[in-house]
Amino acid sequence: MCGICGFITKDPYNLNILEKMNNTLVHRGPDDNGSEIFKKDDFYFGLAQSRLSILDLSEMGHQPMHSNDSNVSIVFNGEIYNFIELREELIAIGYRFRSNTDTEVIISAYQEWGTDCFNRLNGMFAIAIYDKSKNELILARDRIGKKPLYYYHKLGHFVFASELKAIMKYPEFVKEIRKDVISGYLYHQYISAPNTIFKDTFKLEPGTFLVYKNNNINIQKYWDIIDKYMDLNNKLITDYKQAKFELNNLMIDSVSKRMISDVPLGSFLSGGIDSSLVTAIAQSVSGKPIKTYSIGFEDPEYDESIFANEIANYLGTQHTVMQINTDDMVNLVESIPEYYDEPFADASQIPTMLVSQLARRDVTVALSGDGGDELFCGYNIYDKLPLAQKIDRYGGFLHYLLEETKMKKFNLNDKFPSSARAVVLNREERTKTQLLYHTLDDLPTKLVRDKSCKVLFYAEDKFPLDNWQMRRMLLDMQTYLPEDILTKVDRASMKYSLEARCPIIDYRIIEFSFQLPHEFKYYKGCKKRILKDLAFDYIPSRLLDRPKRGFGVPIDTWLKTSLSYNLKKFSERTTIMKQGIFDYELLSELINKLYENKSTDLENRVIWSFYVFQLWYSKYIESIL
Repeated sequence: MCGICGFITKDPYNLNILEKMNNTLVHRGPDDNGSEIFKKDDFYFGLAQSRLSILDLSEMGHQPMHSNDSNVSIVFNGEIYNFIELREELIAIGYRFRSNTDTEVIISAYQEWGTDCFNRLNGMFAIAIYDKSKNELILARDRIGKKPLYYYHKLGHFVFASELKAIMKYPEFVKEIRKDVISGYLYHQYISAPNTIFKDTFKLEPGTFLVYKNNNINIQKYWDIIDKYMDLNNKLITDYKQAKFELNNLMIDSVSKRMISDVPLGSFLSGGIDSSLVTAIAQSVSGKPIKTYSIGFEDPEYDESIFANEIANYLGTQHTVMQINTDDMVNLVESIPEYYDEPFADASQIPTMLVSQLARRDVTVALSGDGGDELFCGYNIYDKLPLAQKIDRYGGFLHYLLEETKMKKFNLNDKFPSSARAVVLNREERTKTQLLYHTLDDLPTKLVRDKSCKVLFYAEDKFPLDNWQMRRMLLDMQTYLPEDILTKVDRASMKYSLEARCPIIDYRIIEFSFQLPHEFKYYKGCKKRILKDLAFDYIPSRLLDRPKRGFGVPIDTWLKTSLSYNLKKFSERTTIMKQGIFDYELLSELINKLYENKSTDLENRVIWSFYVFQLWYSKYIESIL
């Protein structure tokens, strides 16, 4: 696990510029760092890395790393879990290795197979390869987007990095805000790839690689969720026992591969299905009690630590719990923009930071249960979709009456609850499973003065599926999983130089889930059916079978109390008018509803997103406080 950065330019920048960029990433890799600049023709190629040593702790793991013939140089962030198998295959071909690192294996794999090598890698990765013989730079990101990779391209300058803060140190970088992405951010709480908050700056999308040569960019997909689903869903495994047996074997292999480490390793244990299953398998293949970590909330409505304790006791792990209070969480709020770089408002980032801080006291690697909800139908929203699909035709009929008849003046907001309004207004075929947005009456769009942003994801027309649950699951795998969940965990863990590994999103398990009939995932209201059944083989159901909670935090209470002063400063008329981003009147109305306890949970999410945006703006653009 590391941070990487670099650039290509015709300007003769010295090593000092590259080192300044690399120094912003020291939290991602405090154990070693390296920076080099190469000149070829009229171009300067800079590569740098800050290293968190996990495999081969010797100097042989230093980056940038070079091929034996010096034609290929690499900086790499992540872990390749099948590097031993690939190494043996490459040795059989004739390659020789000086280290025991997965980085050197990537170099040889690229030399042997070119960009086809990325399809052979099982892992989480952001890779930058400089091929001297071709005078080109190749960037690649793992299939599901576990590791981040940003790039900036303008006026002959190409810059890349694991985090935006490194790109911001590049002399020619211009901080121009993209106002057209802010409405979407207010609703989703993140900015979806390939966009970022800045103009001319992008996220490399999951499952893609980029080739930069002579100021031209060529981006190609090497792995695509929808293509894989459409192919594999025609090869269903219809025997439930067989499917469960194969899933168990895949999980054991995935967890075992992620336990390979030359540094101490532990596991996050929230007490939910996913983290408990990962922890149980890890304990089953370990020769000694593994270290597990969870946090407890002072508010019993959010606290699951008692369940985590029971599971840890049953499994026999070496368990540590940290009890946290409101002050512990609120004190971290101001650090959000420092480690997330662009507006990101999933408030569960705060307890994720705290459990990462706790684990880092003892270990350098932690297993995580992320991905189970998206792959196996675990979110509460999935419960609502079958009914919404059934009554959609009636919503369409009522919408027709309201739009095309004398009932046009009928006030839908006065006569129908928000859930019914969502069904009536949900008429766009490309966004059918995103019906909750309609309960906000276009609030995120109205709040931003630039109206060019489309808030919803107009991608569902690419999913030729009749099942709305599966459509939404695929959409979440493309958007919510990489842009929210994995981003949250990456930045929160790397804040403390902790590597988080997620066995459930091994691409083999993702592809296997596509071969399962939907009733193996959702059956008569039971979410994550097959994953739960598998977990019950390791842990008694009485310890696991309970409603889903998640890492919730009381943001509405914070905004009215501890954060109230800042919220008022952030929303003052002079500030809002000077920024020229938000509609002051509507914003004031919304915040007044909060203080009068009349706002909905979704409206409170929008206010929190606004608050985090202003925190970010104050740090990176212009101080407001």
